[in-house]
Amino acid sequence: MLYDKASDADWVCERLDARGIELICPHRRGRKKPPTQDGRPLRRYRRRYKVERTVSWIFNLRRLVVRYEYHDYLFQGFVQLGCLFTILKGF
Repeated sequence: MLYDKASDADWVCERLDARGIELICPHRRGRKKPPTQDGRPLRRYRRRYKVERTVSWIFNLRRLVVRYEYHDYLFQGFVQLGCLFTILKGF
């Protein structure tokens, strides 16, 4: 699970480990205990902004946020159309 610095607590990490979930988040500046992860998993955290930015661009389209379509294949078509409009907006 990718998350921000707010979840850098040992009890959060222990509870997620008990469920079999790996927490990837940067450590807080004033951390008292030694770091629990090295830099390798944090490389995935650096690319997180691309996903968040893309989702926020798609959520600018009201039809996708509200989901008016009953059938999921129609919704998927509008998601693809929204992605196409988002890409073409850059040209």
